[in-house]
Amino acid sequence: MVMESKSLQSRARLFKEYKEVQREKVADPDIQLVCDDTNIFKWTALIKGPSETPYEGGVFQLAFAVPEPYPLQPPQVRFLTKIFHPNVHFKTGEICLDILKNAWSPAWTLQSVCRAIIALMAHPEADSPLNCDSGNLLRSGDVRGFNSMARMYTRLAAMPKKG
Repeated sequence: MVMESKSLQSRARLFKEYKEVQREKVADPDIQLVCDDTNIFKWTALIKGPSETPYEGGVFQLAFAVPEPYPLQPPQVRFLTKIFHPNVHFKTGEICLDILKNAWSPAWTLQSVCRAIIALMAHPEADSPLNCDSGNLLRSGDVRGFNSMARMYTRLAAMPKKG
């Protein structure tokens, strides 16, 4: 019975977030958050690459797997779109971000997690890399090399094909 009430609380919270997302669609044009039609614990997001970064102009897809005890536990979020970033595993899309691990708070919403990921895209943390190649470029001071690789992958994976 206790597990069932937690699940109901999670569903209620997610439904509330769903309604807020519907209201905020115009207010936050950089994030498009969509709930799966058949499962409220599965969401996807399209986020725009932040301006003045090598990700500018790209649209990146994220997958959210929300656990039953949400919001007491963070969602699992990963990039579905390939991205060259020190805090994103190149093959799995796993994201190294403190709020998705030990700094989670129930005050965070799926929308605010998207905002935090956009901020991480603009300000990579090269000291805790999941992608060692991109982390090593930044740590060695080769910002130009990093930007070039990140821009190339953004063009290949996150920009609409012309024609």
